[in-house]
Amino acid sequence: MKKIVAAMLPLRHASLVMVVKPILHACSVVIRTPSQRGLLMLNIFPKILPQVGSEKKGGRIQASSANPDLIPRLEEAVKNHVAGSPVEPDVQWTNRTPTELAEELTSQGHSVDRKTVKRILRNELGLGCRQMAKNESMGQSEDRNEQFETLFAYRDDFLAKGWPVLSIDTKKKELLGRFHRDGKAWTDGQPSAWDHDFPSSSWGKVIPYGVYDLARNHALMYLATGADTGRLAVDAIRRWWYRIGKWRYPQEVPILLLADCGGSNGYRGNLFRDLLQQLSNRLQRTIRVSHIPPYCSKYNPIDHRLFCHVHRSLSSILLTSIDVMRQAISRTSTRTGLKVATELARVTYAPKEKPSSRYLENPSIIRDEKLGKFNYRFEPKTPKLLFP
Repeated sequence: MKKIVAAMLPLRHASLVMVVKPILHACSVVIRTPSQRGLLMLNIFPKILPQVGSEKKGGRIQASSANPDLIPRLEEAVKNHVAGSPVEPDVQWTNRTPTELAEELTSQGHSVDRKTVKRILRNELGLGCRQMAKNESMGQSEDRNEQFETLFAYRDDFLAKGWPVLSIDTKKKELLGRFHRDGKAWTDGQPSAWDHDFPSSSWGKVIPYGVYDLARNHALMYLATGADTGRLAVDAIRRWWYRIGKWRYPQEVPILLLADCGGSNGYRGNLFRDLLQQLSNRLQRTIRVSHIPPYCSKYNPIDHRLFCHVHRSLSSILLTSIDVMRQAISRTSTRTGLKVATELARVTYAPKEKPSSRYLENPSIIRDEKLGKFNYRFEPKTPKLLFP
């Protein structure tokens, strides 16, 4: 065996494999995959394999080495089209493509292609091709951290007790018609859409309002037309209860709503609060509301647990009617068990609806002592108090 190993030392890797394979076959060693062959060779020749292989040769000379003026010329070409952030002077970017830069350098007598320019931009100049990120907040609430702590405390307490925690919000409104929509689909033809996206050409507008159950990963999408008002939001919650909630939760447990600070379910909306009190009286249960702090709506659970998947279901589909939209949303599901029910509103919601004078004269809202503008509840009134 020592003589065989000594004879294999000058062989390259390919020749070594050709020699070792018959030896292993003669020894009744079964080799099914290349990885098994590699492991056997490492065990048999641990000191030979690291030495096997061709040494690193010179290879092709890089364009930046053959032409020392290339990088300075490229820096000068990029310099006139470089922008930066005043608060981050080390961060720079350019909107010129590698093809444009390569053409300019070629016109100056430095023959180079776009792939070489791309490599120099990345390796020599330290630039990368990145997309702009929407991560700068437009404002900051002084109660941000304290409100999140309060909201999380209510959420964890309700979930621990098995009580419903609902995240509510309005999804982006959708126009009906043969409008172009992003996304791809498997087809044997070419889907076509209108060449212009004028809202005036639409056949109607649909307002999808979502009610998402955090504990059970189930949701209701309430599809309405008209205006996005507080009545629409409360009707969606009411339909969730009668269609889904009442079959999964006991009658006496309270409900926790997690809502944004703005929109139809905002903390300043009197109509939303007035109708929530009426819903509490109708269901005879406590309804507690905890609002997401201002400028933090992206942290609403419904956005990244429901709306992103609904958006995927609606991609590459021509929304020619509200029924087509309903069927597409109903098929939304995930591997984690998300289920989405849909329902069409039976009324068209009128804009600028006012709350009742009874509520304005005597608001029945019960606010928390701590951050009461964001955290409050409604207690059900008995029929005797409702109709004195």
